[in-house]
Amino acid sequence: MGIKNVMVIGAGQMGSGIAQVCAQAGYSVLLNDLKQEFVERGLSGIKKNLARGVDKGKLEASAMEAAISLITASTSLEDAASVDLVIEAAVENMEVKADIFRKLDEYSPAHAILASNTSSLPITEIAAATKRPEKVIGMHFMNPVPVMKLVEIIRGLATADEVYNQIEEMTRVLGKVPVEVNDFPGFVSNRILMPMINEAIYTLYEGVATKEAIDEVMKLGMNHPMGPLTLADFIGLDTCLYIMETLYEGFGDSKYRPCPLLRKYVKAGWLGKKTGRGFYEY
Repeated sequence: MGIKNVMVIGAGQMGSGIAQVCAQAGYSVLLNDLKQEFVERGLSGIKKNLARGVDKGKLEASAMEAAISLITASTSLEDAASVDLVIEAAVENMEVKADIFRKLDEYSPAHAILASNTSSLPITEIAAATKRPEKVIGMHFMNPVPVMKLVEIIRGLATADEVYNQIEEMTRVLGKVPVEVNDFPGFVSNRILMPMINEAIYTLYEGVATKEAIDEVMKLGMNHPMGPLTLADFIGLDTCLYIMETLYEGFGDSKYRPCPLLRKYVKAGWLGKKTGRGFYEY
């Protein structure tokens, strides 16, 4: 059975981005969150994104209307009863994700594939919360989803080949590039990116250079489009800390130890762009 109906759980930046690209590719989408206001906010963001595409001449107005018409609001996980695929993009917390997957296992049809957009948590452990581990897989989209081409597809210990193939094919239909990754903490992207960001924070913490200088070196010297401290602010310092802790716990290697300055900023509530202050002020 092919994938036609998709439920996206979490209407934040990642979830709404995933819902948008699925709808633009012609899938019927249920955008789910805990409260109607969260879903409305996500839908409003999607409409703004699509309207911007129309204004820039990158998208036909009819294509925008068609995509919007394919997205329906949902505030109950029981709505998963009618879908072929669920993509979970909730908060990066194992207890929360395991609870969602337990419920999805109960509510969704037997053929449905359950995917997680986790950026660092083990798919095998998430799958263990269900009675269908062979149908659980990781789909790690990059932010912002409508722009970024990469999707890391992560097999759990029990993920079936057929499920992997379906998700790989769908990823291509979304206009993305699928890359197969095995189930290790941080996968590939965050296992490499986060220690670099953490090292940049140590460089600031130890007074090697100012934040502006550190970002400038990486932009001009390494051709990065954005400096690591600016990037950390955009990702969210709480998310950076959580991923570093996942790596540190998963590998037990001191090279993944989060910088004390990162911990301090998170405790202060300086989480980056979303709170108006991180390494920079917004």
